[in-house]
Amino acid sequence: MAFRNDFLWGGATAANQVEGGWKEGGKGLANVDLMPHGSTRYETGLGHADIHSPKKGVNYPSHEAVDMYHHYKEDIAMFGEMGMKTYRFSIAWTRIFPDGDEAEPNEEDLRYYDDLIDTCLEYHIEPLVTICHFDTPMGLVEKYGGWRSRKMIDAFLKLCRVLFTRYKGKVKYWLTFNEINMILHFPFVAAGLQFEKGENEVQTEITAVHHELVASALATKLAHEIDPLNKIGCMVAAGQYYPETCNPADNLKALADNREVYMFIDVQARGHYPAYGLKWIEAHHAVIPFETGDEEILAAYPVDFISLSYYSSRVSTADPQKGKQTESNIFASAVNPYLETSAWGWQIDPLGFRITLNELYDRYEKPLFVVENGLGAKDVVEKDGSIHDPYRIAYLRAHIQAMKEAVEKDGVDMMGYTTWGCIDLVSNGTGEMEKRYGFIYVDKDNSGKGTLKRIRKDSFYWYKKVISSNGEDLV
Repeated sequence: MAFRNDFLWGGATAANQVEGGWKEGGKGLANVDLMPHGSTRYETGLGHADIHSPKKGVNYPSHEAVDMYHHYKEDIAMFGEMGMKTYRFSIAWTRIFPDGDEAEPNEEDLRYYDDLIDTCLEYHIEPLVTICHFDTPMGLVEKYGGWRSRKMIDAFLKLCRVLFTRYKGKVKYWLTFNEINMILHFPFVAAGLQFEKGENEVQTEITAVHHELVASALATKLAHEIDPLNKIGCMVAAGQYYPETCNPADNLKALADNREVYMFIDVQARGHYPAYGLKWIEAHHAVIPFETGDEEILAAYPVDFISLSYYSSRVSTADPQKGKQTESNIFASAVNPYLETSAWGWQIDPLGFRITLNELYDRYEKPLFVVENGLGAKDVVEKDGSIHDPYRIAYLRAHIQAMKEAVEKDGVDMMGYTTWGCIDLVSNGTGEMEKRYGFIYVDKDNSGKGTLKRIRKDSFYWYKKVISSNGEDLV
């Protein structure tokens, strides 16, 4: 059997993409609550929109999302029916500290997460908690400018202490920051950054990511002190870059693009900034805002495992005339003519998944945990209420087979695999509902209308079979 007996099969979501209840339970306003559906979403995510509160008449998908805040018992019961071994979810910072740094946490929403976690455990589902999944309190954005301020570290550690203490013995697996490299690509979403005209944006991004790296190391230290059984992971938006041709210039560009992906995971896993990273930062006219003790902190508290998202591979070209031709998870890429493409322009590459897993394991020699993988697609509800999604099954089958070969043939150490959006959710990139990933359909459209009824898709029953066979039965 390819996968270890304790392999953690499951699914993944993020609070802002599923919970809703944006004003309930004492929750405060977060950056992701200001991400609109529509043409201004990308500009807002880049930090180029001066927005501090919701505007009338604008659709903000996170405000209701799929209303898991009120449906979590039903949803987790369905996860249990699938046989899921783990559920990756995030805790909304502004549910615990509405403005980000109050003296005391919000007990009402702590009780909400108490019950959510206990419901998981009732179904023998191991919680895998992301502490910060694109979630910065607007109170701290207004007060400090988001993660550009070092004061964010103490606020984050206050949150971590509450969570590690409250859920000691119940939650063992934690991720500090979701897709930390996304700061370079979607900085308002990733770190609450809003830029002023003429600002050196790369400098601000490097400052913010350094603060997150120090915070991650100190959170790892704190987690191990509170409970030595805790396992802490970092998380990267992964996907191997191929050179477009065998032209050495294309190969050099692919090397540089792959390094940009790995740069900050190198720090979290190896304990120091890599030499190429220091040169990259210098070339962008930026400096790392080191303070006394930072280098020692980073070196002393590396993560226990590496987690990643993978949706597709990418292609690098040294020809500036080629420009952006397709994308995957907000990353630009030249087109790969050997691959099929999803309805949203993401190229489908299971073999690239195996390659990516090998590259990461060779690089870090730490256990890997795939915490996002999936296909965004439009689903049709038939007259009898059934939903046939063979395209989703085909995508996941091919990627699980590739992961199996990475274990069996290549020796990659895999801890687990959680598909992205085990239940339909709001797309982070586009804000759409119709870009569906789940095994469970939620009746809601892009405009926010729908009954929120949950319906099992064909893939629900297929994944149940995959889990029960520990990945052996993929038919």
